Amino acid sequence: MGAVERRINLVEGFPVTIRHLDGRNVRDDRTRMPQYRFRRALSDRANVAAWKEGRFQPTYPGFEVDVLGADGRRVHGATLLGTLRREFA
Repeated sequence: MGAVERRINLVEGFPVTIRHLDGRNVRDDRTRMPQYRFRRALSDRANVAAWKEGRFQPTYPGFEVDVLGADGRRVHGATLLGTLRREFA
């Protein structure tokens, strides 16, 4: 897990995997990606798609992100962040 992925996990409370548009995993320590600038988690009432559109995509254009559940699998965009965070509590 790279530094940006760790920071997102720390702030938001769920793990992510950042990918290039062609699907390759991004090594953020090598691509000099900007740091995740948010200090507070997005509301539990928001869903994964809203987090991607409002936080990830504006900060990391040209990249994709997979939000992962406790089982390590990608979660659906309609999943509420509060539900997702409870998996890790």
